Amino acid sequence: MNQKNRLQSSGIDPNAFKVLAFELSPDPALVINAEGSLVAVNEAAETLFGQGLGLLARGRFRAALPPGSALVSLLNRAIEENARVRERGIHISLFGLPPFEADGAAVPLGDGSVLLNLSVRHGMGSERGAQEVAGLRSLVGLGRMLAHEIKNPLAGIRGAAQLLKTGAKAEDVPLAQLIVEETDRVRRLVDRMEAFSDDALPTLTPINIHQILDRVRALASNGFADGLGLREYYDPSLPTVPGDEDQLIQIFLNLVKNAAEAANSRNDGRGEVSIHTAYRHGVRVRAAKGQSLRGAPLEVRIQDNGPGVPEHLRESLFHPFVTSKNNGAGLGLALVAKLVAGHGGLIDFESEPGRTVFRVLLPISTPQDASA
Repeated sequence: MNQKNRLQSSGIDPNAFKVLAFELSPDPALVINAEGSLVAVNEAAETLFGQGLGLLARGRFRAALPPGSALVSLLNRAIEENARVRERGIHISLFGLPPFEADGAAVPLGDGSVLLNLSVRHGMGSERGAQEVAGLRSLVGLGRMLAHEIKNPLAGIRGAAQLLKTGAKAEDVPLAQLIVEETDRVRRLVDRMEAFSDDALPTLTPINIHQILDRVRALASNGFADGLGLREYYDPSLPTVPGDEDQLIQIFLNLVKNAAEAANSRNDGRGEVSIHTAYRHGVRVRAAKGQSLRGAPLEVRIQDNGPGVPEHLRESLFHPFVTSKNNGAGLGLALVAKLVAGHGGLIDFESEPGRTVFRVLLPISTPQDASA
């Protein structure tokens, strides 16, 4: 009796069993369709590449591979021979990761699609990876040094704002108070920079996401988004999220600032940014530090009607030092992605000329979060 008949006789759906085996496989597994697009990945693949299917599947998978790639040859052989084929020691460079070696196996699925399994060898991207780690450590060291230099002018700004507040007109007091509060927030961020650790997780407490977004909107309206159409579409029934207030402000302030800059680049004066919140059922992401999957149904979308993200940047937009701005450092979105991941969430985007949407998905609070 073959495996399929054994499964049927035991009352197990063979197709469901295959899906379960795919999801639970300890090795990264990917399904590439006949058009060369990535249509499915398992958890091990998402962990390896550090991204969910939504980001991994942008563009055509085959088109992202360099000419003469051993992976392309492996996929082609599986289709031509209509059989499982293997290749050892494949040199792989995908999705902006340092190159690494893996043993590969490709299996045709009968409809032009191919299942690709990777068994990663030790020493993944050792040389380049070591260089990047050293570079990041140097950057962190520089940040710690700058933290000491930033605190002195911050204290002066705060003191000046307090003096302005005492003699300000009634309508100007909220702006002066905003300067004081933002100076305090920057000071707290600088304090954290001094004790920065890649493994440090934020302290999470239940937070109303709309309070965060209202604060971001106030900062934007009185600064970089002054005179710009800034609209809100909120679901008032949303539960709280387990979050760090300062980090959440930093996440959405960065996204709204980018959206405002894109919208302001229009020549017709009709730039617009909108902030949407909603509850999305069934969304699950891997929690921080490799913990089990957790629901992340609370959605915040930041949308603009600017020119869109340049095509050549879309694959690596959340990587450090990637930017389309002439004077940009390319660290903003990389930091946003890190902070979102630290909250057990997911960030994704879609873009075309006239419409760009960044979507942040976050978990909702549980009784354990409230008692933490």
